[in-house]
Amino acid sequence: MKFRQALFWDTNPNKIDAQKNAQYVIERILDLGNDREVRWLWNFYDKAFLEKIVSKSRCLMPQTKNLWLLMLKNK
Repeated sequence: MKFRQALFWDTNPNKIDAQKNAQYVIERILDLGNDREVRWLWNFYDKAFLEKIVSKSRCLMPQTKNLWLLMLKNK
């Protein structure tokens, strides 16, 4: 996936590795991503892994975190 510069304004999006930087990618997309990016994330990462990242995240907005924890429990 080619990441948008607006989503990853603090780094070069072409150098992001979706596996190595998974937590960073997941947090940014869940907080600020568009529908296409969220669909990609949902299909790319394992749901248990997503739930682990979301539940331990200290960066996600509280509303985002609550929404995605609910969504992941109903997978």
